[in-house]
Amino acid sequence: MKIFFALSSLLSLSLMLSSCSDGQSNVALGTLERDRIAHTATVNEVIVELPVLPGSQVKKGDILVVLDETLQKSQVAKAQAEVFQAQANLEKLRRGAREEEVAVASANVAGAKAALIESEANYKRAKNLAESDLTSQANLNRTEASRDKDIATLQAVNEALLQLTNGTRIEDLQMAEANLLATQAVLNSEQKKLRDLTLRATRDGILDNLPWNLGERVTTGSPLAIVLAGKAPFARVYIPEPYRVKINVGDELIVHIDGLTNTINGKVRWIANEPAFSPYFALNQEERARLMYLAEIQLPDSQHKLPNGLPAQVELP
Repeated sequence: MKIFFALSSLLSLSLMLSSCSDGQSNVALGTLERDRIAHTATVNEVIVELPVLPGSQVKKGDILVVLDETLQKSQVAKAQAEVFQAQANLEKLRRGAREEEVAVASANVAGAKAALIESEANYKRAKNLAESDLTSQANLNRTEASRDKDIATLQAVNEALLQLTNGTRIEDLQMAEANLLATQAVLNSEQKKLRDLTLRATRDGILDNLPWNLGERVTTGSPLAIVLAGKAPFARVYIPEPYRVKINVGDELIVHIDGLTNTINGKVRWIANEPAFSPYFALNQEERARLMYLAEIQLPDSQHKLPNGLPAQVELP
C-alpha cells in the first residue's frame, strides 16, 4: 500500500520539489494522512442498523454496522443442540448401565437357564424313547434343535449381562469425547460468524464513510464502514536521497502545515528502505539525488483536529 502511494504521488511531488529547489532543498513535501481501516462484510445480508453517523469520532469496540442475524442465530441454535447431544451421550457412557438395565439382563439370563433345563429334559426323554423305538427320529431331532437353540440364547444373554456389568470400552469413551470436541468447535465457529454480523471499530478514529444504506443487502467482502484510525494524522512525505542516511525511525522532525503559523514536532514512525523508483545503480550522482524515500511522520495527539489531505512540509536535518 505504501508503494502504491509512492508511485501515484511521485510526479506531482517531483514538480513541487523542483519549485522549492532554490533555497529549500532541505524540505520534504507531502500531505497529512490517517490509516484507512475498511470493515468488510463476511456474509450476504441486509443492513438493519447504522448507529453512527459518518464523520463521528469512534472508539475501539463501538458498533458501526449491524447485519440481519436471523439466519445465523438458527445456525448457532442447531450447533448448540448438537453439543448438548454429544455431552449427554458422553455422560451416558461414563456412568455405564443403570441398575434397572442390569436387573433386566439378569432376569433374561435366569429365564434362558430355565428354558435350557426344560429343553434338555425333553431331549433326554425323546432320546430314551427313540432308543426303544417309541418315537420317531424327527421328534428327536426337533428336541435336539430346541435344546441347541436354548444353549445359544443363554450364551447371548450372558454376554449382554457382561457387557452391562463390565462398563464402557475406553475406545467408545474416546470416540464420544472426540465427537464432543468437534461439535464444540462447530459451535465456536457459528458463534464467531454471529459476532461478525455486528461490525465494531477495531481502532479509535473517525468514521469516514458508510458506503451502503440502511436496508440494503450487502455483498460478501464489500466494505461497510471506513474508519480513519488514530487520533492525530501523520505526514506522508518523500525524503530526497541525500538525506535518507540521516533519518531513522524515532527521529523528531519539524513539520509545517498549510494554514498554521506554528510548527509541529513530529516523530518518524516509518521510512522506506528502497527508493520510490529505480534502478539507482544506473543513475549518475546528480540523478541519484532525485531519488525519493517515502516516510511517515506521526504528529502528536494534540493535533487530532487536523483533517486529511492538508499539504505538509518537513524540515530535513
